[in-house]
Amino acid sequence: MCFIQQLTSFKIIAILRGLPADKVIPVAEVLQEAGIRFIEITMNSPEPLKNIERLVTKMGDQLRIGAGTVLDVKSAADAIKAGASFILSPIVDLALIEATKKMGAISIPGAFTPTEVFLAHKAGADIVKVFPAISPAYIRDLKGPLPQIPLLPTGGIVLNNSRAYLDAGAIGLGVGNALVNSRQPVTDAYLAALKTNAQQFIEAIHS
Repeated sequence: MCFIQQLTSFKIIAILRGLPADKVIPVAEVLQEAGIRFIEITMNSPEPLKNIERLVTKMGDQLRIGAGTVLDVKSAADAIKAGASFILSPIVDLALIEATKKMGAISIPGAFTPTEVFLAHKAGADIVKVFPAISPAYIRDLKGPLPQIPLLPTGGIVLNNSRAYLDAGAIGLGVGNALVNSRQPVTDAYLAALKTNAQQFIEAIHS
């Protein structure tokens, strides 16, 4: 099954931003147990490359691991070398899109306006991350003239609006603090609550 088919099926990319380096694998294990299949490690997190490599080694047969907040070609190359299979960015950078594709990874640049979304797609992006996602209605508006472009709203996705974004035409969702809150200590109680939260997201999006 190709990446887009998998994402269309499982829907959620869980964004791990700012977690302590030694807590990434325990969090990823709980997310996988709950049914999450896509993990994004942001490049502004502690030891992102080491954690991408560790996750790919330990759970690469169970999860798709990507790098997020990628702002330049070198960072993309480093992440792909570490094992990332998809590259997400908050911006449209044509050189970054081109390089990501040449290195054999999935390109998911971030865009907001219709012009940015179209340019990213035209440059070779596999999926366009709509960032920030301001409302399901905005996704519906974008899909009107641009139905051929797979959209991944990110930023502002919470449990109560997740289904609405998918109904509006998104192929999946990038979910950050509403799913994995990195500001809280990662304790046994945190992990138990995280599993419940992830299960609730999955139930909501497949309802």
